Amino acid sequence: MSLEKIGIDKIGFYTPEFYLDLADLAQARAVDPNKFKIGIGQDEQAVLPLDQDVVTMAANASAPILAPKDRSEIDLIIFASESGIDQSKAGALYLQRLLGLNQSARAFEIKEACYGATAGLQMAYDHLAAHPDSQKVLVVAADVARYGLETAGEVTQGAGAVSMLVTRAPRILALSQPTAYFSEEIMDFWRPNYSDTAFAEGKYSTEQYLRFLEIVWHDYQQKTKTQLTDFAALLFHIPFTKLGLKGLCQMTADADQETKARFLQVFETATIYNRQVGNIYTGSLYLSLLSLLQKGDLSAGAKLGLFSYGSGAVGEFFAGELQSNFESMSQLADVETLLAQRQKLTVAEYERLFKQTLPIDGSTLTIDPISQHAQFRLTGISGHQRQYK
Repeated sequence: MSLEKIGIDKIGFYTPEFYLDLADLAQARAVDPNKFKIGIGQDEQAVLPLDQDVVTMAANASAPILAPKDRSEIDLIIFASESGIDQSKAGALYLQRLLGLNQSARAFEIKEACYGATAGLQMAYDHLAAHPDSQKVLVVAADVARYGLETAGEVTQGAGAVSMLVTRAPRILALSQPTAYFSEEIMDFWRPNYSDTAFAEGKYSTEQYLRFLEIVWHDYQQKTKTQLTDFAALLFHIPFTKLGLKGLCQMTADADQETKARFLQVFETATIYNRQVGNIYTGSLYLSLLSLLQKGDLSAGAKLGLFSYGSGAVGEFFAGELQSNFESMSQLADVETLLAQRQKLTVAEYERLFKQTLPIDGSTLTIDPISQHAQFRLTGISGHQRQYK
């Protein structure tokens, strides 16, 4: 086990320039807005335009945080997504070219539903611990959550990417070892190759999320002798905030009222951005972390507990310690500007964008610019190849 600090040095974020107010969606679907705003715990959701995909979102999230030195020193690029654009070629390779990253690097894509970014983060830790000459690892989580119009899951859609530069002597969060993990083959959520929208057993998936949390939290306590009160904050995978709240309530069920109130206050801060962006699958836990870093009132040395869950299913509980420069380093992601420059869509406009899809028959397509503020865009398809600018 490595005794040196390894963890998140920089964190970036991107979400599309369009969003839907869920109060408007509720009205269009003849539903009480409180069912979405309170019952589900979501206020808005990002809407992906045709000129953005997981590759461009990953690049847009990464570019602002990577200095030239970073780009030359990254020797492992991990692309985590359950919205991959190719059955064979990794999104990491597109990302490597678009960002001008070191070519003496391993580059690949990993998938396990919403757990993928955590798998990548832990793999990055192991890589740096095992290779003294390695400098930096880029882990990017990019996804678009699609369930279809007028479906039960429509309110938990979203799109976005979180980018994490993992290094020694990290300036945001030093990861702790050991961690606790558990996996089991279950069918709570899946998306077959022939479908561009996911299938989900909502109630069953919630039950499994909470069951896996109980298993890994108990295992983590057994391994580390850690108590609930050792943590300043608890962070969760957030497909929608009400599910994370259920997890928090489960973990704090036996705590005193003061402890419950403290964790709840932190949880609400840590889900501000999730409520505005929606479900981004692999990046949801790390968007919550970013929300806490930028909006919270914690101090260096604070210990964070993180629960990652990916349907199908894998769960992991791990911890990290905030570093002395976490506040300034986390501000490299200008989330407030991203959110402020978004365009609010009517329900009709959202439905129109949702129905715009790329051809699946090999047709050539040119996409006129839609995103006005993005550095990277998808410009079309030619010869069965996606074209990026």
